[in-house]
Amino acid sequence: MFAHERQDRIADVVADRGRVTVAELAAELDVTPETVRRDLDTLEGVRRLRRVHGGAVAMHRVSLSEPSLLERRTQRLDEKNRIADAALALVPAGRAASVILDAGTTTERLADRLATWRAERVGDELLVITNALPIASVLAASVEIQLDLLGGRVRGLTSALVGPTTTRQLDALRADVAFVGANGLTADFGLSTPDSAEAAVKAAMVRSARRVVALVDSSKLGEDTLVRFATLDQIDALVTDDSPPPDLARALAEAEVEVVVA
Repeated sequence: MFAHERQDRIADVVADRGRVTVAELAAELDVTPETVRRDLDTLEGVRRLRRVHGGAVAMHRVSLSEPSLLERRTQRLDEKNRIADAALALVPAGRAASVILDAGTTTERLADRLATWRAERVGDELLVITNALPIASVLAASVEIQLDLLGGRVRGLTSALVGPTTTRQLDALRADVAFVGANGLTADFGLSTPDSAEAAVKAAMVRSARRVVALVDSSKLGEDTLVRFATLDQIDALVTDDSPPPDLARALAEAEVEVVVA
């Protein structure tokens, strides 16, 4: 096998699996670890993968990587709809119920369902607090829901309001439930997102709610990104579309997190 053929094979394997070790590649290709390391250096130089200790990861797993809101709206629609349907059952009912909706495409699906919310009894009220412009746009037309849009700076990539103004407002609240999204969820790192400003807002949401429900599709389970905003013991429930991998499932159980598979 020529060097360029071997390197193409390595790039394909890393892209397919997400993460591979030098030892695994050496065994599969029947070459020395030194040859694999040289190939990985070459492939990183042309941005086909990223070197990490002991191996390589796919470029899409770089900790700062973040697709736009428009891109994410077209991905895993069925899974996000199932998660939103299950999350709807966790919205509290009562004379003065309040929920926080984080910015994100899965929480947007939940907002779509809340747009048709109706009080079960006379006097029941639901206040929705959000930092997401798309969610506010969906819920603004509702005659039943009270809507509170947080202030702050608009982050163009996600249409989320972020910054000190946003976090200060959240720190002055105590909502019944916060529904938060994440770009990654692992046993050791917890819930994470690539942007520090959004992480600060998400962390404030976690602090400001009596109950925290994470809405995370299964493609993000076992992944981590740059900034942690919550540990597992800071969330009460996880709603996802598939069973978590064994190590994460054990960690969630130890942290007494309720797992709802939609």
